[in-house]
Amino acid sequence: MRLRALLETEALGLRLLGGEEELDRTVRGVMTTDLKDPSRYLSGGELVLTGLAWRQNPADSEPFVRILASAGVAGLAAGEAEIGGIPEDLVSACLRNRLPLFAVNEDVAFATITEYVVRQVSGERAGDLAAVVDRHRRLMTSGPAGGGPDVVLDLLTTDLDLRAWVLSPTGRQIAGAGEALPPGVCAALASEHLAAVRTGRRGPHRISIQGITYSLFPIGGNGRAAAGAGARDVRESVLSDWLLAVEADAGDWPAERLDLLQGVTQLIAVERDRRDAARTVRRRLAQEVLELVQTGAAPAEIAARLRVAAPVLLPGLGAAPHWQVVVARVDWEGGDIPGGPVAQSLLEEILVDPGVSGPEPSDRIAVAHAGDEAIALVPLPALAGEEGPGTALHADALLAAVREPLAAGLADDGRLTLGVSAAVHSAEGLRGALEEARHARRVAAARPGRVCAAGHHELASHVLLLPFVPDDVRRAFTARLLDPLRDYDRRHRAELIPTLEAFLDCDGSWTRCATRLHLHVNTLRYRVGRIEQLTARDLSRLEDKLDFFLALRMS
Repeated sequence: MRLRALLETEALGLRLLGGEEELDRTVRGVMTTDLKDPSRYLSGGELVLTGLAWRQNPADSEPFVRILASAGVAGLAAGEAEIGGIPEDLVSACLRNRLPLFAVNEDVAFATITEYVVRQVSGERAGDLAAVVDRHRRLMTSGPAGGGPDVVLDLLTTDLDLRAWVLSPTGRQIAGAGEALPPGVCAALASEHLAAVRTGRRGPHRISIQGITYSLFPIGGNGRAAAGAGARDVRESVLSDWLLAVEADAGDWPAERLDLLQGVTQLIAVERDRRDAARTVRRRLAQEVLELVQTGAAPAEIAARLRVAAPVLLPGLGAAPHWQVVVARVDWEGGDIPGGPVAQSLLEEILVDPGVSGPEPSDRIAVAHAGDEAIALVPLPALAGEEGPGTALHADALLAAVREPLAAGLADDGRLTLGVSAAVHSAEGLRGALEEARHARRVAAARPGRVCAAGHHELASHVLLLPFVPDDVRRAFTARLLDPLRDYDRRHRAELIPTLEAFLDCDGSWTRCATRLHLHVNTLRYRVGRIEQLTARDLSRLEDKLDFFLALRMS
């Protein structure tokens, strides 16, 4: 809006004292101040309202006006209520610095002027931006991508003065307008968003961090907002949907602006769907390699498939890299939510360096899922001049930066366990790497906590040595643990061995195990108590769980 429009609005009670030739200046906002130097709070284009409390003597007017003119404000409106008129020294200073000056009638509150300017400016900007967003949406849905989320966020900054960022559920920055958010802030925003979604609170969610308020808007997949009715259960998407963080308090926004931001999230969701569609090739490559490995295909056949996968995952790579296998599993209480697809999307995000922004880094990872497991095939390019692999993945490091957000998303009924293999340099090693990663995940599952990981180095004391254990030692070890249970099952048909296997496979979850065995939880507790009584072991202890696990594997 123009300054001229304010002067022509009688309800505002403005009287022009100087600067008639400058009335076509654009007003982009409004600010009330009585500071001698308000420069730190000015960004240009404001109508500045003042009660003149900063003026102690006539010499104060010139420095104050120069500060406003240097900041590029649109005009100055001074109240007459405090001193009964506008001092001549202020009028003269504004004329010298070509700054339009208005007198505000003592019967008109500054709040009235502020409300009017904010309503007019926001309405104009929102209308312009809504048209741009609508045009951008049509372009993206009918043809090639329109520049990605960054373009939309730039529109929010330039047209609505809103700083915004798109974050993954782990808190990694996908896109942003301007300066990147600190990693700690990103993690806190993602945690608040996931916790709010899990408790069923309607968005936008608001959070204050270090004195700054952020409003969080969910971004769903399949071209819908995450708050919509598309998902059967929020747990199916909570760990894969993005979020839009806006540096503003949306609590008092009008419906029009909230609708506009909803349109922005839908626009970004279209870009998200495009990226997910592009992952299809990599997922299929991982699935093909996994099936070859699990079915015992010839190493030459697996190596040929790896040669096809390497250029897709690492463009420009001359030779086949080393590989690591990562296995992840997401379990929900009750067992009614498929864990494989959730773990697949989550693993694709976890394997990206949390310090790297943008959607592209996740395009170098191939993840398949089999049942409730997600299995990642991670290429490790050789370092220049060296035969070994580059930086290998470590289990604890993978979860260090994302543990807080994931724990919030898993809440009280979900669990993520993850295992990492050692690096292998050939097709022959992939089958062992897959088993190694699976064993490591089982070790992680035996630990307490919602988010747990284990690496191949933690297996050296038992799993990797099993093939070299003498047969008589194996028989003695398994007999000592399992024979009392087998004898009891023969006499009483109690099915303690199947119960033990199911209990360990469910990572000690009473609810999941009872559901799998179609038992009441109390019946399950009775059976586990009988197992502990017969073996003098405690199934709540990690060491005893591992001993039973190994005994079952060796029997």
